[in-house]
Amino acid sequence: MVSLLLDSTQLDVHLSGTEHALSFRKRNISIPRTQIARVQLTDDAWTWLRGVPEPATVIPSTVAIGTWKFVGGKDFALIRRRRPSVVIELDGHEEFQRVIVTTRHGVELVRELAE
Repeated sequence: MVSLLLDSTQLDVHLSGTEHALSFRKRNISIPRTQIARVQLTDDAWTWLRGVPEPATVIPSTVAIGTWKFVGGKDFALIRRRRPSVVIELDGHEEFQRVIVTTRHGVELVRELAE
């Protein structure tokens, strides 16, 4: 399961070995806190997907993990079933405009980022 590590300067999205393989990514995702524009909780992360998966692994209503390309750029998603998730909108990130992650610690993450 994905690990979200937050410190005073950045949020790190650490993927497990399986998640690296399914998302076709070799690196974890690091997001400077200054580039986090908005964080929002959602009960249905599937509605936040935009564009086409490329590269990604998708099993509808079960798992979506990888990069989604759309006209305005790219998003990263790691969605499992219809579980609570967090949508992190970014401003000025070198790779992504949005990161969508299923996590049971969404409330705590939103609280910590608000500080």
